[in-house]
Amino acid sequence: MRSLDRRSFLKSITMAGAGVLSPVILNADSKIHSPRTPTIKNPYSFFGIHQQGIATPAQKHIYFLVLDLHTNSRSDIKEVFKIWTTYASKLTIGENVAPYSKNILIPTLDTGEADSLNPSNLTLTFGVAASFFDKLGLASARPKLLKDLPHFPRDQLRAEFSGGDICIQACADDPQVAFHAVRNLVRIARLKVTMKWSQMGFNSSENNDTPRNLFAFKDGTVNPRANELDKVVWVKDGSWLDNGTYLAIRRVQMHLETWDRTHLKGQNDTFGRMRDSGAAYGKNEEFEEADITALNEKGETIMPEDSHVFLAKKTGMQILRRSFSFASGIDSRTGQFDAGLLFIAFQKDPMQFIKIQNALGNVDRMNEYITHIGSGLFACFGGVSKKSGDYIGKALLG
Repeated sequence: MRSLDRRSFLKSITMAGAGVLSPVILNADSKIHSPRTPTIKNPYSFFGIHQQGIATPAQKHIYFLVLDLHTNSRSDIKEVFKIWTTYASKLTIGENVAPYSKNILIPTLDTGEADSLNPSNLTLTFGVAASFFDKLGLASARPKLLKDLPHFPRDQLRAEFSGGDICIQACADDPQVAFHAVRNLVRIARLKVTMKWSQMGFNSSENNDTPRNLFAFKDGTVNPRANELDKVVWVKDGSWLDNGTYLAIRRVQMHLETWDRTHLKGQNDTFGRMRDSGAAYGKNEEFEEADITALNEKGETIMPEDSHVFLAKKTGMQILRRSFSFASGIDSRTGQFDAGLLFIAFQKDPMQFIKIQNALGNVDRMNEYITHIGSGLFACFGGVSKKSGDYIGKALLG
């Protein structure tokens, strides 16, 4: 008799587990215990006019993942997005993506590491890059504004941190909750997508203060608020992207050792703000508007003209910053911290970000302390309604 090969053997075991064995496995020793249900504390439903995780107050943790398509079938990806919508709606209210099966000899549909955990303000945000449209034969639907970001002065981009077809941004006040969400979204789509790059990040603040980055400066002081969002962030053009936005992402290496050898005045001059208060030069409070035209008694601008704030303010452009710090061990090439900023900006037109980045160019004093090593631009869909049959990306995929 011919012996079974490994594949046939595993197939026979799987069939047995799913069929023959299932009637006999439920006994007192194998009783299924449901996880304790936590008290849900999440004001951010997955449903709404806009996706959450954009204008939402920044949580303390992020897991950002970029995926490549592993299929050119539009119907396959349409089905993935439908499942992701179902999963995301459950994850954001603290539920498993699916109930546990009564058969303990098959893998659970939910990986379980968030069992009994609160959703901790979890938000999930989805976007697609220009390459997504080419691979799925949707070139005619690609917005004219959606294209790869240009090469900026001083860029040293690495392929492993750039590009990709789909992004998923998971933010929560618990890092395990954020990772669990992304893990389960990817797991169900494994045959259709492959992971390209990811980054975990963190924020810390007290009493709703503006978070500080790893250079100890407040990050996000001048973000648009309330009614300014329509002017700065949300696309309003009647297309499939209506009520969505564009997400620009940059993985920025911060050279902490160089920064730590810079005196405080030099650090302040680099930003154009005071490290302790966050106030712009010539101002006393963090949220006072920076004035780049203010002069001292010598007729010189108070704020250094090569400072980060001066150059960005001069463009007249606004963006919504939603950045997180990261610390990913030691850079084996330098022996220094592999740490920096996962810079995320939302805007209704990518040129808002591009003009600012070009203005910083070779002039920004900050360039001595940072290197941009990752980059991407994604169109983030509008929100999903609770109406039956709606799903993320439906206006595009039909």
